[in-house]
Amino acid sequence: MSFAAVTPAARQPTTRTLTAGPVGARFPGAGQPAGGAAAARTGDDLLGLFPPGTALDGEGTLLIGGVPVTELAETYGTPALLVDEGALRARARRYADGLAARWPNSRVAFASKAFPCSAVYRVLAEEGLGIDVAGGGELALALAAGADPAGLVVHGNAKTEEELRLAVGAGAGLVVVDGFDDIDRLERIVAEVPGRAQGVLVRVTPDIRPDTHAAVATGQAGSKFGLPLPQAREAIARLRGSDRLRLDGVHAHVGSQITDLSPFARAVEALAELGEFAVYDLGGGLGARYTYADRPPSVEHYLDTLVETAGMVLPAGARILIEPGRSMVAEAGVSLYRVVTVKPDVQPVVAVDGGMGDNLEVSLYGQRFEATVATRVGGGGRCRLVGRHCESGDVLSAGVPLRDPRPGDLVAVPATGAYTYALSNNYNGARRPPVVFCRDGGHRAVVRRESYEDLMRRDLP
Repeated sequence: MSFAAVTPAARQPTTRTLTAGPVGARFPGAGQPAGGAAAARTGDDLLGLFPPGTALDGEGTLLIGGVPVTELAETYGTPALLVDEGALRARARRYADGLAARWPNSRVAFASKAFPCSAVYRVLAEEGLGIDVAGGGELALALAAGADPAGLVVHGNAKTEEELRLAVGAGAGLVVVDGFDDIDRLERIVAEVPGRAQGVLVRVTPDIRPDTHAAVATGQAGSKFGLPLPQAREAIARLRGSDRLRLDGVHAHVGSQITDLSPFARAVEALAELGEFAVYDLGGGLGARYTYADRPPSVEHYLDTLVETAGMVLPAGARILIEPGRSMVAEAGVSLYRVVTVKPDVQPVVAVDGGMGDNLEVSLYGQRFEATVATRVGGGGRCRLVGRHCESGDVLSAGVPLRDPRPGDLVAVPATGAYTYALSNNYNGARRPPVVFCRDGGHRAVVRRESYEDLMRRDLP
C-alpha cells in the first residue's frame, strides 16, 4: 500500500478476536493514576503499568498474555523481554482506526527504531501499518519481515549512498530528505533507474523545543535533523524543478516522550506555512506511561489535537501520516529478571542478572522504571534495583518498592517495549536476551538468546 495513493478504505479489516483477558481478573484500579505514595505501592496500581489484560493467578503470580512468568522463566531463562502480542495488536488498531475515523485520507507508520525486531515489523504490517525506518539495517529487517515497500518511510540525517540505493531499489514509498546532500545523491541514483520517480518529503526543523530530555528533542533550532524553514523552502523549490524526484510533501518531528500536546499542534502549523502539498507527515513523539506519576495524553486526545489543528490549517484533501514509536510498543513489553544477590542497606541493594546491557534507557536518558517481585506483586520496602554490569551507573530503578526480595526471585519491570531491545548491547560480554511473544495463554520465542559463540562469530583469527 502506497502512502501517496492508497486511502484507508484499502486497509483490510482485521478478523482477529482477542480474548477478554487472561486467566484471573485485572485489578479494578489498574490503569488509573495512583492516589499517593501509599496507593502507588499496591498491586492494582502496579498492574496498570503492565500490558492491558495482565493479571495474577491464584497464587499471586503475574500472568503476561495469560502465561505465568514462572513458566516463561523456566522455558526461556532470564533476563528475557516479554511482549504481549494481543496488546501490541490492539494498540496498532487503536492508532490506525482512530486516525482513519478522524481523517480518512491518512495512514500510521510505526517508527521502528523503537523496537526493530522482525516479529514486531510483521505484526504491525499485518495490522495495516506502514513502517518508518532509519538506516539500512531497519530497512533490511522490514523488508525481510514482509513489510510492503510502498509503505516504507526512509529517514536519517546522514543517509549513505548504500542506504539510498537500497531504498530506491526496494521501491520504498517515501524518502525523507534531510538536507541538500540527500537531494544530490537521490537524483544521481534515481537517474540510473529508467522511468523511476522517487517520492520524497522535506524534513522541516520548526524551532520547537518540547519539554523532554535533550537527547530525544529533535525539532529545536540547531537540531541535527531536518532543515530550518528558510532552507526548507529552498529545498522545496529545487525539488519542484526535479524530473527525478517527486515532491509529495513535508515532514516534522519535534521529539520523543512528549506529554504536552501543544508542541504537536505548533508543528502542524509550521508545516502549513510552507504551502499546500499532497502529504503532510506529522511525525510522532507521544509519551508513554512508565511510572505512577506519569500522565501521558491518551492516543485519542493526541489524535484529536493533530486532526483539529490540521483541519484549521491544512488542505482538506491532503494525506496525513503519523509515526508513533515509543507510544506504540512501550506498554506491550515487560522485562523479566532473576535476583542474584541482596545486600542489606537503608535501601537494600537487589542485584539481578541483567541491567544496562538490556535496558540502557536509565543510564542514557535517566528514564525511571517501576518493578515488582513477580510472585509477590506490589508493596514492600524501597530498594535499589541494580544490574550485574561493571558500572556504578548500572541501576535499573532506585527507591522502587519490592516485597521481601530474595535470591532466586523473579522481578518484572513493566513498560520496556520501547528502545530496550534497540539499545541492547554486549557490555561485559553480556548475551542479549530473547524476545518472547505471549498471547491467549501461549508463548513463542521470536528472538533467541545470544550464545557465547555469537559473541565471537565476527572475530577473525
